[in-house]
Amino acid sequence: MSMPPPQQPRSTGVVVGLAAVGIFAYVVFNVVVGFVAVSWATPAVLAVAAGLLFLGAIGGGVGLLLLRTPWAKGLGLGLMIGWALVSIVSAGWCTGLNPGLYA
Repeated sequence: MSMPPPQQPRSTGVVVGLAAVGIFAYVVFNVVVGFVAVSWATPAVLAVAAGLLFLGAIGGGVGLLLLRTPWAKGLGLGLMIGWALVSIVSAGWCTGLNPGLYA
């Protein structure tokens, strides 16, 4: 008689906890990049900062999700959720999505 394989431990708490850490990490990253971009205040610097914020959040998030470990999944989702929340709450001003920044 064969025994069924043991169940994998649940990692929901790790994923949710690190998603919250990822959101916080993105907000801190956004504030730092935002202060540097606003201090130079040229459309080219703002565009580079917007690209850096997008690649850091979405590119970093997807890269972490591809690792397929619970901690990387939570952190990657948190970075992407953080970018989306900051974009929605600030109407795109803090992430460079608002075209009014470049006029």
